[in-house]
Amino acid sequence: MLIGPFAQILPMSGLPLKGALQDEQLPVIPDAGVLIADGKIREIGDYKTLAHQFPDEEKLFIDEPMVLLPGFIDCHTHICYGGTRNRDYAMRIAGKSYLEIARAGGGIWDSVTKTRIADTVTLTEGVVARAERHLREGVTTIEVKSGYGLDMANEIKMLQAIRQAGQHTAATLVPTCLAAHMKPRDYEGTEEAYLNWILQELQPVLKAEQLTNRVDIFIEETAFSVPAAATFLKQAMQQGFAATVHADQFSAGGATVAVEAGALSADHLEASTDKEIALLAKSDTVAVVLPGASLGLGMHYAPARKLLNAGACVAIASDWNPGSAPMGDLLIQAAVMSAAEKLSTAEVLSALTFRAAPALQLQHAGQLATGFIADMQAYPTNDYRDILYYQGKMKPAMVWKKGETIR
Repeated sequence: MLIGPFAQILPMSGLPLKGALQDEQLPVIPDAGVLIADGKIREIGDYKTLAHQFPDEEKLFIDEPMVLLPGFIDCHTHICYGGTRNRDYAMRIAGKSYLEIARAGGGIWDSVTKTRIADTVTLTEGVVARAERHLREGVTTIEVKSGYGLDMANEIKMLQAIRQAGQHTAATLVPTCLAAHMKPRDYEGTEEAYLNWILQELQPVLKAEQLTNRVDIFIEETAFSVPAAATFLKQAMQQGFAATVHADQFSAGGATVAVEAGALSADHLEASTDKEIALLAKSDTVAVVLPGASLGLGMHYAPARKLLNAGACVAIASDWNPGSAPMGDLLIQAAVMSAAEKLSTAEVLSALTFRAAPALQLQHAGQLATGFIADMQAYPTNDYRDILYYQGKMKPAMVWKKGETIR
């Protein structure tokens, strides 16, 4: 199928994976079309030229000005959960601290309690609903974490719900086991014993049932210590699991562990110092910043500008979760952060597409180029700069997943 003409196509190809970008570096193809075959991109170029070269191909004519981009990749979400944490949020904006909220029965453990009560059908329906909203908003690939189960039955239940949800949405769901979210309150052993339980008891089941090949751990004073996390990551990766890390959200240290372990990504980074920024820039670990958490918690953003200037690969993800980042609107979050951190349009769009792909080990995703998956979105404008100018309120008018029209 030949789709077009588009006022502009931004293929997001030919750009460096790391470091700062200027808008002048963005390749922009005017009056363009894209030829799709078997769910992949076959050709991109001038629409009239393509129409002449492929006169017999089926055509989808775009009769109003549109800008075409790759589908967004959200490489960090927690969209599998039960209940809400609206009480937490009300307490937070009324001035209560994280510790005060936790002592009042809120925090992560509140979501654990509600998720344990929810059955697989309920969790699956919740994931599907959130994934479908993301898909309508141009997010075609979504990482989804467990981590609100924190025991064998409920972690397995969450990952099974994520797998089942993937059969009911066109979005690609990438599951990650976050059993190392916190040491559960009903576990009587040490943090080392709990992490060893994940390694020795839970992960073999994940592998046997092919539920996920990815693990995550939250390194923080209220979660897991640097030494325990370093040992856990080393052993998990020896078992064949890819790793990502919740790092430097409230205190530094996690990003160093992530880099030294060779983790795919270090996510959050609000507390990263120049030391961690330099380490990330010299590594292949993707620096994933989460503006939704900063907005939800009322705290400063991760130092995205400094990370880019240092030469890091920076991705932007939503952190969509019931506690600290309930909004879940990736584009609004990225647009608002860009104004605060002074990120160029090229840097933001890269962070939402091809620079997020390696955090999920995705091949042929995040770009519009020959042989790449035809995950695409089109915005109702003739100038790509409008997308961030309207701070996320301009949504895609059309979305394609593997070349199939979603909306």
